[in-house]
Amino acid sequence: MIPIASANQDPMLCSGHAACPGCIDALSVRHVLTVMGPNTMAVIPPSCMAIIAGPQPYSSLRIPVYQPTLESSAAAATGLRRALDAKGKRDTQVIVLAGDGGTYDIGFQCLSSAAERNEDFLYICLDNEGYMNTGAQKSSSTPHFAKTGSTPAGKTSRKKNLTEIMAAHRVPYVATASAGHLPDMLRKVEKAKAMQGTRIITLLIPCMDGWGVADDAGLQTARYAVESGAFPLYEVEDGHHYTLNHTTKTRPVSDYLALQRRYRNMKPADIDTLQAEIDDGWATLQQRAAASQAKTSVALAD
Repeated sequence: MIPIASANQDPMLCSGHAACPGCIDALSVRHVLTVMGPNTMAVIPPSCMAIIAGPQPYSSLRIPVYQPTLESSAAAATGLRRALDAKGKRDTQVIVLAGDGGTYDIGFQCLSSAAERNEDFLYICLDNEGYMNTGAQKSSSTPHFAKTGSTPAGKTSRKKNLTEIMAAHRVPYVATASAGHLPDMLRKVEKAKAMQGTRIITLLIPCMDGWGVADDAGLQTARYAVESGAFPLYEVEDGHHYTLNHTTKTRPVSDYLALQRRYRNMKPADIDTLQAEIDDGWATLQQRAAASQAKTSVALAD
């Protein structure tokens, strides 16, 4: 198990940044950067993280930061990686810190193209399930029935399954993680850091303002998302080997919804629908993980 980052280490994300009180975005990035280390360059498109990082030369990150256009993060990371390789700096890590709007939606074409080429960078999607710093409008990451600035009656379609889409590209590593389960998150970042090729980790980021969560309830909300199966923790290697990291659902989705203003006054029938969708997705993940484990056992026996 990867140890939790020592409090004695110099922080890679400085205090005094522009994150909201209780922000899980800043907390998650602080730990991600601690694992990545100082020999890292970050690509940060317009997003909450761009606001937190701040403008150059007043960045809150103690590593070089390049802020491209919203749609071009993966292309920018590709260019940085190739430039570093040309200069012989192959040990320098390139990491993208992008929101769901710049990943699931506006930057998806660019990311898909980079994944098809298996470009060598680590892409972290900070998924707060909406366009939060422009008024909390819905993105394709916004879950079914969630109320947003552009879906005040609740979103009528399901959340896009980015992890499965990127796994279908057969890249070396795709995973989900959460600061609410910190040792698992740190282990996945460390694992991805040691690999080459396109690696994609989606971190769930409960948004205090956009989700209507209390300032001190971000981590609780993140944990409930995992425990209810609304945000399962799993890994997919080479597009087909599945590992389910949190193997049981211990609470109904209603517990998770109750923490958030965006689900206030949901109809019981809609809660039942959402629970059925989660149960179906969970069963599919269990089947894929079991099949992967069985295939591994057979290979080892041979």
